[in-house]
Amino acid sequence: MKSKLNLSPEMVNRARTAAAAIADAVTDFISKRTTVSVERTVLRLFGVDGVDADGVPLPNVVVDAISAAGHLAGGVSRPFVSAMMATGLEAQELAEAIADGSIDLTTLPKASEAQVQHRARALANSGVQRIALNRAKRDDYLSRLDGGQAPLVYVIVATGNIYEDVVQARAAARQGADIIAVIRSTGQSLLDYVPYGATTEGFGGTYATEENFRIMREGLDEVGEELGRYIRLCNYCSGLCMPEIAAMGALERLDVMLNDALYGILFRDINPQRTLVDQAFSRMINAYAGVIINTGEDNYLTTADAVEAAHTVLASQFINEQFALRVGLPEEQMGLGHAFEMNPMIEDGFLMELAQAQMAREIFPRAPLKYMPPTKHMTGNIFRGHVQDALFNMVGVMTGQGIQLLGMMTEQIHTPLIQDRHLSIENAKYVFNNARHLSDEIEFVPDGRIVQRAQAVLAEAVELLEHIVETGFFDALAAGVFADVKRFIDGGKGLSGVFLRSDDYFNPFEIALRQELGLGPVRVGVTK
Repeated sequence: MKSKLNLSPEMVNRARTAAAAIADAVTDFISKRTTVSVERTVLRLFGVDGVDADGVPLPNVVVDAISAAGHLAGGVSRPFVSAMMATGLEAQELAEAIADGSIDLTTLPKASEAQVQHRARALANSGVQRIALNRAKRDDYLSRLDGGQAPLVYVIVATGNIYEDVVQARAAARQGADIIAVIRSTGQSLLDYVPYGATTEGFGGTYATEENFRIMREGLDEVGEELGRYIRLCNYCSGLCMPEIAAMGALERLDVMLNDALYGILFRDINPQRTLVDQAFSRMINAYAGVIINTGEDNYLTTADAVEAAHTVLASQFINEQFALRVGLPEEQMGLGHAFEMNPMIEDGFLMELAQAQMAREIFPRAPLKYMPPTKHMTGNIFRGHVQDALFNMVGVMTGQGIQLLGMMTEQIHTPLIQDRHLSIENAKYVFNNARHLSDEIEFVPDGRIVQRAQAVLAEAVELLEHIVETGFFDALAAGVFADVKRFIDGGKGLSGVFLRSDDYFNPFEIALRQELGLGPVRVGVTK
């Protein structure tokens, strides 16, 4: 892509070099660790689901039992698969027996290492094949149905009741939406377990459960066939159960997942170690499943000023890109996030927003960028709010954004109603159609405001990234370099669920996925 902003390739390379150094250091740190959520994910991919008599998810029950026996540092796979072989039970049956107390893992004879490895790898290959079949099914839909034209129109449903969500999602699809995102119930990211089954009582959103994913996927497939369009499904792969939700999404054919390396640390105060370990495994799953991840840099601008903190958004995009590349996620699946969040009352704010969006497009040319609407400065004046959303849509089409999360003119007053969503989709479709090729006709003044703004933001991002390399990533988080929020390596929620891997740590899904994604071998021991 020819740079309209005259961005310096040297500066972009410096930024990527610094971000790569940051990602390498963090990867070295997290490769020595696992978490309870990673190990629960392994069990889910083995086929374990459901809850015990007290409503506790079976993956939690089994991981807690293995942890209590002192074996979690080596991963759940070895003791669990050995128990399967000793008892002759399948994964689900064994988990149920552990939950009802009829089997004690510590009393069972141990199978040989070779037997366990062979059986575990076979189970992992079966789990990976299920994901591959879902990806193939998506590809088949996209070969038969219209997949939409960028910027893809992304809207939210958030009733709390999955069945009502389906009604609203179908309506949105008929109105022209390309992506339906089901907002999670408030606070689910802080639950250290995944709720089970269909749910109807979420607050501010609907619980992310595998059954809810299945119900919504089925509803969107039906309306998609009716419309001759493939409707993509999005949910939130973040929080304390990040990799588990990634696995559930892969098994139920979600297409887009909110999956940021830093969001949970900064905005949910989840321990940095926990988040960074979890994001690596979750992104490996998303990479293989063909899921587009959405990152959350837009959130920085809700706590920090969008003009002053613009470079932190770019710096975080570089870091998210490098973390993703290290676990095999291709650029075409990186929905790097940013937002139209500058105060609309400032002079030339539109020009600065345009500079930011064009800069992201030029620096990450293959990424399906996710562009977020104005929220921080939305107003009860719905007419002005609708104009702000129209300007946001104009920047989106002018700069070739991949995913456009639509703003709603009444979102400052109440949760938008169906008719508000219709007006927002109509707004976006009008602007996108009428300005479809406007970017092809535009060049920027070489030393004008837009070009100068983009170059200044890039320079600040480079300076910040190189500073983080010098200070260390965890110290930078503690200093509050992102979103003016300070987070500490031994603070936040979920630290007790982080474990150093033993030398014989064994995760057959990590091995299988790394092989499928063309990555190198697991760094920390695989076998005894």
